[in-house]
Amino acid sequence: MDVTSRSGSAPVGLDGPLGGNATSMRATARALAQAESAVAVVLVEGISDQIALETLAVGRGRDLAAERIVVVPIGGAHAIGRFLTRLGPSATGLRLAGLCDVREEEIFRRGLTEAGVGTPGTRAELEQLGFHVCVDDLEDELIRAVGGSGVEALFDAQGDLRQFRAFQSQPAWRGRDRDAQLWRFLRSSSRRNLRYARLLVEAAVARDSVPRPLDALLACV
Repeated sequence: MDVTSRSGSAPVGLDGPLGGNATSMRATARALAQAESAVAVVLVEGISDQIALETLAVGRGRDLAAERIVVVPIGGAHAIGRFLTRLGPSATGLRLAGLCDVREEEIFRRGLTEAGVGTPGTRAELEQLGFHVCVDDLEDELIRAVGGSGVEALFDAQGDLRQFRAFQSQPAWRGRDRDAQLWRFLRSSSRRNLRYARLLVEAAVARDSVPRPLDALLACV
């Protein structure tokens, strides 16, 4: 999920106080520089997806840097065609994979076709090419994986539960479905969203409930 597409201080690690277009551009440039010596590149919409996948790799005992696998946040789904053209088989011979939200599935499918990577007509064919789809997005997947009570426990441990309770009492969100409240609270701050991308994946790994799209993506690279 591209956190800059829906809604700073200098970055402190990938999951530190990041946010904004400038940070997204720096993260993309840094990853592309590493891609020059990579054997595989994973294209994701935003930094939160990058954090989530790299956190999962650590939880699975993998060292992506040592394996020369680079995760590139592309700054939103509409950029997929440009990155596929730059990195695709006709250009460098890299192995490619990726992750998108369900609402961007068609954009990714069209980009893959236009770049000559493949002609996926179904989600299964997308997965065969190494591209996986979150429903509805990564945050939704992680909230379901950890469970509402588990997410609230994380908020409590991080000192955010009181703020979440205040958010729940706001007229626009009072009485709404808890998962929807959790999703909006996470998304209401890019810094919070990035921080919890790591924490939620760590919790999902501990529960052995990692979302299938994220797990399958790591497994295919």
